[in-house]
Amino acid sequence: MSRTFDWIDARLATALTPSRRLTLQRPRTLALGFLGLHAVFLVALLPTILTGRVLGDLPLYRQWAELGLGNGFWQGLDVAWVYPIGAMLPIAFAGIAGPLLYQLLWFLMTAALNAVAVGALTDWGRRRSGYKPAWYWLLCSFLLSPVGLLRLEGVTAPIVIVGLVLLARRPVIAALLLALATWIKVWPAAVFLAVVTVSSRKLTMVLTGAALSAGVAASVWLLDAAQFLTGFVTEQTDRALQLEAPVTTPWVWLASLGQHDTLIYENFAIATREVSGPGAGLVASLMTPVMFGAIAAIFVLMVIAQRRQADAAELLLLGSLALVSAFIVFNKVGSPQYMLWLVPIVAVGVGRSWAAWRVPAVLMLAISALTTLIFPIFYLPLIDGNLFSLLLLTTRNGLLVALGGWSIVALARSAHTAPRSEAAAGARRALPVGQGRIDG
Repeated sequence: MSRTFDWIDARLATALTPSRRLTLQRPRTLALGFLGLHAVFLVALLPTILTGRVLGDLPLYRQWAELGLGNGFWQGLDVAWVYPIGAMLPIAFAGIAGPLLYQLLWFLMTAALNAVAVGALTDWGRRRSGYKPAWYWLLCSFLLSPVGLLRLEGVTAPIVIVGLVLLARRPVIAALLLALATWIKVWPAAVFLAVVTVSSRKLTMVLTGAALSAGVAASVWLLDAAQFLTGFVTEQTDRALQLEAPVTTPWVWLASLGQHDTLIYENFAIATREVSGPGAGLVASLMTPVMFGAIAAIFVLMVIAQRRQADAAELLLLGSLALVSAFIVFNKVGSPQYMLWLVPIVAVGVGRSWAAWRVPAVLMLAISALTTLIFPIFYLPLIDGNLFSLLLLTTRNGLLVALGGWSIVALARSAHTAPRSEAAAGARRALPVGQGRIDG
């Protein structure tokens, strides 16, 4: 396996000559790359924008925004909702100029957040070591653009990047950002858990997150909607195995091979594809406790590693990656946007050390490319049992398991490896994410 990654490194070294690397580390080049990429996105979306239509999950978001802004009927306040109540902030914001401009405002919002993420990674052009993760983030954004531009993860992923980068210098702001992202989509809670576990300012982080959450809860209570505050949790409990979830893969094969009583069907209530078959119901009921058991085990590994004085920043990133991977690998629900849960962590890891993070970095690029091939390109053939589409899904899910396995093994090594004795090296490694020397 290491030979494969050594070969990749050799090819990268050949392609990225010193002069090319220097060019890529210039603020102007990065700015042009960012603008060029988002110009491509805008051109691709222009027919939709000009005709007042919306794509992806935005038709549903626009409907919710119209109900709230036009009729005063808000998801999460007047009825139980599948998302935390904070998700209504970006959904409603994109609708403030009317339904015909919804796609344009959503694009401008995600582009602005991406710009802030790139700025945070590079300290607005001053941190040379931040250019590599910034380019990596842009590349993954391109590969996952069908979901990054059209779903809520396009909002939460850049917020998480900024939160991770600001942990060192602005822990209160970082905690607020991570808590806010959690109230938009639940997955950043895994990152927040890792931060609280590792941070030397646990009390500050917990109190900050708790204060924001208390504010959200109080606001919902004052609007007489307290009964819907945790509706996003109960709305997920009765779901069956979803088509793209890693755990569902055996049943997808059985359905494609014509196995009796195994089939792929559409759940019209939540507009998704699910799979039923022998044992599928039992497995679906077991996945939530299994997932939380895995999260508990990872948490214990993190605590052990911290007590053995492992590198704080590396432990934070490894723990975050392991926890988020557990959310995906052991989840009965699986969607393409879940890959954007992983990219922010890997991108920040790449900024710390390519050598240490090359395995998840390469795996994440492959996972991103395969995810977009699966959805939206080969999604309908997959539903129909097409063998090539099924192989794409199986490969992608296998890589997800490999990525999760890598993070847990790396975390276990941190928990069982004594720290280096050099005081200077130890002090440098203990710096939180985003802190350290500003290069050229």
